[in-house]
Amino acid sequence: MNTTLVCSGGLDSVSLAHVLAAQGRLSRLISFDYGQRHRKELDFALACARRLDVPHHLVDLSGMGAALSGSALTDDIDVPDGHYAEDTMRVTVVPNRNAIMLTVAFGIAAANGDAAVAAAVHGGDHFIYPDCRPAFTDAFAAMQKAALEGYADVALDVPFVHATKADIVVAGAGAGTPFAQTWSCYKGGARHCGRCGTCVERREAFHLAGVEDPTDYEDPDFWQAAVAAHAVQGA
Repeated sequence: MNTTLVCSGGLDSVSLAHVLAAQGRLSRLISFDYGQRHRKELDFALACARRLDVPHHLVDLSGMGAALSGSALTDDIDVPDGHYAEDTMRVTVVPNRNAIMLTVAFGIAAANGDAAVAAAVHGGDHFIYPDCRPAFTDAFAAMQKAALEGYADVALDVPFVHATKADIVVAGAGAGTPFAQTWSCYKGGARHCGRCGTCVERREAFHLAGVEDPTDYEDPDFWQAAVAAHAVQGA
C-alpha cells in the first residue's frame, strides 16, 4: 500500500518513515514550512527523503502560519522549559495545525495515486494537542473519505496513536532509524537545548526504551529534574 508520510524531520515521523520503508510502503514525504522557529527540522526531513530515496514535497504555509498567532512556535513567545505534559506546554499549540497539514497531504496523496497518508501522532501528544487524539484522527479519516468519495480511496494510517514515545524509539531502532539525524527541539538552536518539553520527552523516551540516545544536548541532565517535578505534581 503506497503511503504518503507527513514528516517534520522529528524523531517520531523519521522513525515512521524508516518503519514504512522497511515494509516497502513508503512512497513520498511531505513537510510543511509554517514559519516555525525550529524550521531547521525541515533539513532533517529532506535528508530522510534522500536517505530513503523517495520524493520530498515541501509545502510553503509560512503565510498561513503567520496568521495562526499566539503560539511559541510561530510568535515571539518563549518556549517553556519542563516536562512535555505540563499545562505550560499549551503555549506551543498551533491551532488546527495537523488538520491543515493532513488535508493538504490527502490531496497530494490522491493526486499521486497513493492509498494512505501516515502521520506519527502518538499517545504522549494527547494531553496538549487535540489534533493528535484518536477522536480527531477517527473523525478526520471519515471526513476525508467523504471529501474524496468517487475520486480516490485514501486511508489515514496513524500506527502510533496509542503508543508512547518510548514505543516509537523501540520501533525506530528496529527499523534502523539514525536518531542523530532527527530534530526535536522547539527552540531551534545549534544543538538540542535539553530543557524544552520536546527535548525532555525525547531524552526520557530513550531512557525508558533502553536505547542509547545519540543526541547532543546543551543541558543533558535537566530531563531528570523535569520528570521528577512532573511526577510530584501528578501525585
